[in-house]
Amino acid sequence: MTRNSPRARRRTTLDRQRQAAARRFRDSQAGMVWSRLSAVDFFSNCFQLAALSLLCFFPFLIVVTAAAGRDAATAVAGWLGLNRQAAQAVASLFAGGEDLGSLTMTSACLLIVGAVAVAGTLQSWYQRLFDVPHRGWRDIPAQLCWLAILLAYCSAQAVAGRALEGPVLRSLFGLGVATCFWWATMYVLLVPAMRWRTLLPPAAVTAVCWTGLGVFSARFFSAAIVENNESYGPIGVVMVILSWLVAVGVVIHLGAVVGRLYLERRSGQGSRLRH
Repeated sequence: MTRNSPRARRRTTLDRQRQAAARRFRDSQAGMVWSRLSAVDFFSNCFQLAALSLLCFFPFLIVVTAAAGRDAATAVAGWLGLNRQAAQAVASLFAGGEDLGSLTMTSACLLIVGAVAVAGTLQSWYQRLFDVPHRGWRDIPAQLCWLAILLAYCSAQAVAGRALEGPVLRSLFGLGVATCFWWATMYVLLVPAMRWRTLLPPAAVTAVCWTGLGVFSARFFSAAIVENNESYGPIGVVMVILSWLVAVGVVIHLGAVVGRLYLERRSGQGSRLRH
């Protein structure tokens, strides 16, 4: 087949069109977001968070909620926005736990270390997304502080769920509280490199994505949990929770990347973000 044949010309034209489309996408806002996400390997990070949360953070959550007189299954079901039937399927995963009195000092230390590992993973994400240097052991106090903020956020959600009536009011309250939570999260984990004012746009974008995930969870994950529980048993419920945790990782990355791109567009120079 010669280069001047009709078939060769068509192939050349198609190649040029594909290259032009790739350049347009790369230069678009969506292309810039995808490029930033790919640069930090967000897909692998999301699976890492899901595995760490299930293995390390959930045991910590079970112990802390039990010590506070609450049920971990209720907290998880509230995060996912599950209906009663799906919440019962999730509760079956937490049934039959040991009494708090049997928790040894070694077990307590392991639980705290596991929770700090999750906080450290989240902190390393934000440090990479905002080009903030890692400070080693000096980051540990910030990670412990973030765990306290997370527990306070969970308590505020639980109180609001009992006190507020109507999905619209709950969604508006949830959006406001989520904005405060992610704003405090970024500030605490990035201290002293970032200012409060600088982190508000990324926190707001993350809160919007988080609220959208909550709406999606309430609409689709309840049916998925019930169906998987009937088909596969408890492992089916775990599979859905893992999917939700992966989605949480996507929300965190997307909120930070879109928020930072907004800041860079507004300032015209990414290096100004820290000053």
